[in-house]
Amino acid sequence: MTQDADFKRLVRTRMAATGENYTTARAALLAARSRPSTEPASSTDRFYDRTVATFFGGDRLVRIPARRKARVVVLLELMRRFDPDREYAEREVSDLLAQAHEDFASLRRELVDYGYLTRESGRYRVAAAPPPRDPIIAAEIPADEAARFTRNLRR
Repeated sequence: MTQDADFKRLVRTRMAATGENYTTARAALLAARSRPSTEPASSTDRFYDRTVATFFGGDRLVRIPARRKARVVVLLELMRRFDPDREYAEREVSDLLAQAHEDFASLRRELVDYGYLTRESGRYRVAAAPPPRDPIIAAEIPADEAARFTRNLRR
């Protein structure tokens, strides 16, 4: 039995979603982790993919990461749910984020704080690009943040 609580949580989430037993769900997740890709992945890609696999169980966010680098990956992944050409009311943003995690208010606040969403008069829009980062904060954020932000937006 694994001692990795995050992995156990992912297995249980998969069990609930698919109806598989623990052993089958665990084997499927391990197989997905070890599946070789067609291209060699950079360390940034591996970190991104591993973080998504750790914190997401399907479309649901298992928990919000405490570390900034992992939190940014989660927020970038959540940005896939937003249309960059649309303006959202606060309730719409909350509804989209509630589909991922019950603490949608924290996620909404983080998206604004990190500059991925802009808020003006209770209306939200996807930012054109992430803001320039202070060097101290930039050291704790994935190097390809801007490229991933652009790539993750639904077009």
